[in-house]
Amino acid sequence: MNLNFSIYPRLLVSVTALSLSYGLCMAQASSTTITEWQYGKNGAVSITYDDASRNQFTRALPLMERLKIPATFFVITGPITGSKYHGKFVGRPVEVIIKESASVPTDEHNFLERCSAAGYLGYMGTISYHTRAGGLYSSGKKQQAFHLMDSLYAKVGHGDFKPGYEPCPEYKEAVGSSWDDFRKDAGEGYEIASHSITHATMPGLDEANIRYELEKSREEIKNQLGDKFTFSVEVPYGYEDERVMQVAYKIYPALRNRMPEPFLKELDRASKELPHPTDKDYIQWQRGPLHKTPLALMKSWVDTTYANKDMWLVLVFHGIDSLGWEPTPIPKLEEYFNYIKDREDKLWIVTFGDATKYMREREHATVNTSEKDGKISVSLTHSLDKTKYNLPLTLRTYVPDTWGRVAVSQGPNTKTVDVQHDEKGSYVLYQAEPNTTSTLLSGS
Repeated sequence: MNLNFSIYPRLLVSVTALSLSYGLCMAQASSTTITEWQYGKNGAVSITYDDASRNQFTRALPLMERLKIPATFFVITGPITGSKYHGKFVGRPVEVIIKESASVPTDEHNFLERCSAAGYLGYMGTISYHTRAGGLYSSGKKQQAFHLMDSLYAKVGHGDFKPGYEPCPEYKEAVGSSWDDFRKDAGEGYEIASHSITHATMPGLDEANIRYELEKSREEIKNQLGDKFTFSVEVPYGYEDERVMQVAYKIYPALRNRMPEPFLKELDRASKELPHPTDKDYIQWQRGPLHKTPLALMKSWVDTTYANKDMWLVLVFHGIDSLGWEPTPIPKLEEYFNYIKDREDKLWIVTFGDATKYMREREHATVNTSEKDGKISVSLTHSLDKTKYNLPLTLRTYVPDTWGRVAVSQGPNTKTVDVQHDEKGSYVLYQAEPNTTSTLLSGS
């Protein structure tokens, strides 16, 4: 099986020879716009998974393959068989830090170093202190975080832990997959993206260790799968910590945590705000179904996306069946995915990375339209990095009412499409590659 999933005000397009006239009752023949979503769909749905626990691939993936729907897997790269980069502490020798902690209390000046080192002190059970302290620090409970670090280092000094190394539960649940498995999945159209090396709590890391977790995870994916899969990342635990985000933005083009854009309204998983009203072109509405989330509520998110033209529903799953955080049972997942698939007439089911690329390309695009000898020529360009942003965009061009079918040609490729009609007139929808040759439309 090979699934091919490629394929600030409202967007303005520049037009040569003929101007757009959407204020009129009828659209002028040859006026062209880029549809808000691929294929002229009403909305977009991205199914995403965090952590790469085994059941995601042994139980959920076969379901998606059968339904022919894509997804994005944010994977912890360290435990994958064949990985080069594994967890480590970047900094001074931990023995020096442990010794220093005996006489110098934890404070704002040394907390990030101590919390970064916490999982690599040479003892079992210390990673949980890192996880909890990083969460406290991020939520503003800094004195509690400092106290927790003092408690950890005091216990290390007293010999309360067994020697060894123990990663977090998410890391252990991801053991079992190989890069050969992911190469196969990537070849079938699934997006394999970064979730760091060890699932560290990054608000508790200093910059050197944040960079190690994100840069080396990116390098691992690049070496194993290629540049295409270094586009997206989810910083573990969904943190939107500003200090962490500023580092992550420099490494990955797309963050599921947060992507500040003038055209995008973002509602994260915890938000209780309704998607509308908004003055933005797009809404990214993240929802995180948990084990007990009612199926009726999950379906209502899809219905809202289906009924509007500016919404991008980003679904965030973790555990599947009995493995992972807040696991979703397969029967529930199957009914839900069938519900989404049955609404594909108006929903673009797409990976997280491709949805991001489409929006950005559209917002940075220019369309030039001209008419000669009874044919319409349309050029499409955008100002983004062409090595990263190379998705075709869907164009809507209004054509003379006398045209019944339209031959659409770009380069060596020609496709005949049917004319459609709306209150503005006759039009065609078609795919166009940006930053290449113009597309030629001729009617019959």
